[in-house]
Amino acid sequence: MKQRKLGNSGLMVSEIGLGCMSLKSNQPKQSKDIIQKAFDMGITFFDTADLYDKGQNEMAVGESVQAFRKQIVLASKVGNLWRADGSGWDWKASKDYIVKAIEGSLSRLKTDYIDLYQLHGGTIDDPTDEIIEAFELLKKQGKIRAYGLSSIRPNVIKEFLSKSAISSVMMQYNLLDRRLEEEIDTLLTANDVCILARGTLAKGLLVNKPVEPYLQYTSGEVSHLLRNLDKVVKQSGKDRTTEALSYVLSNPAVATAVVGVSTKLQLDELTATKQQLAQLSAQDKKKLLDGVRSLLYTEHR
Repeated sequence: MKQRKLGNSGLMVSEIGLGCMSLKSNQPKQSKDIIQKAFDMGITFFDTADLYDKGQNEMAVGESVQAFRKQIVLASKVGNLWRADGSGWDWKASKDYIVKAIEGSLSRLKTDYIDLYQLHGGTIDDPTDEIIEAFELLKKQGKIRAYGLSSIRPNVIKEFLSKSAISSVMMQYNLLDRRLEEEIDTLLTANDVCILARGTLAKGLLVNKPVEPYLQYTSGEVSHLLRNLDKVVKQSGKDRTTEALSYVLSNPAVATAVVGVSTKLQLDELTATKQQLAQLSAQDKKKLLDGVRSLLYTEHR
């Protein structure tokens, strides 16, 4: 599988990454088999978070990657603390908390370093300087190799770009959510920061899920885009998944398209696309977006 630069970090990642949130922590053997198979097919980027399944997702991932730990880029996230009663979580974005929280992640992941540590959210009111100090300290200590954000808030992204050495921003990006194309992708590229694209198949809407409204699009608008997609698929002889992922990966700001799978069958279907992924031509992009209005971020600007 093709490898791409992870921003300014010096790390390289596979152009398809595995989003591990969808793995079932109560089925450890299946999770391990999926992760092993993903590695065997060339995936080298694995993303989890301390929030997922109250830490059990990190445990499942950590156990599953032991045999090839140093051959992959392992990413996790920090910033959310589960309440003691398990009723939900609260936002925690202080230097002390981040420095303390990584110890739990390192233990659960069975590793002494995390390749990419990401702030799992963020608001413009957070103590940004303090957060950056925490990540820089962890980097100096060798506990992380790079750090980034997981956020779709333009004002938060711009704040970190102006003050820190982030390597990446994880954001939703797909044919139905192209909001970052207004300015964020260009801004990140200019700063040698990459996009880790999540939600690349729009919850399955771009593949086989029943049509429904999505963001500010009506069901009718979603159906229109799917008809465009099917026209391109018919001409290329590929499939919806391949063309949808190719669209995302044709953006030079994107380092990896992070796809979540929960079964071996889903991974097999993903595997089938990897040989067919290609840069979309300007003509194909025009066909895909013909008659489709652009959406913009309306909040946190």
